[in-house]
Amino acid sequence: MMLYLSPNIADPDDFYAELINSQRDLDEEQALRMNARLILLLANHIGDRKVLTEAIGCARGGGG
Repeated sequence: MMLYLSPNIADPDDFYAELINSQRDLDEEQALRMNARLILLLANHIGDRKVLTEAIGCARGGGG
């Protein structure tokens, strides 16, 4: 499996709004903790270490 970089979220604007709104009443530390939990939940869902390593590299600006 390879990291899929093409748009793949139905209603991406609605998803972005949901993500932003989910943090609206959180302070900075709470929002960072929520983001960390969300990342770990999604990483667990993906499960493929090669894909996760590729995603980390892309997120750091190293590709994608």
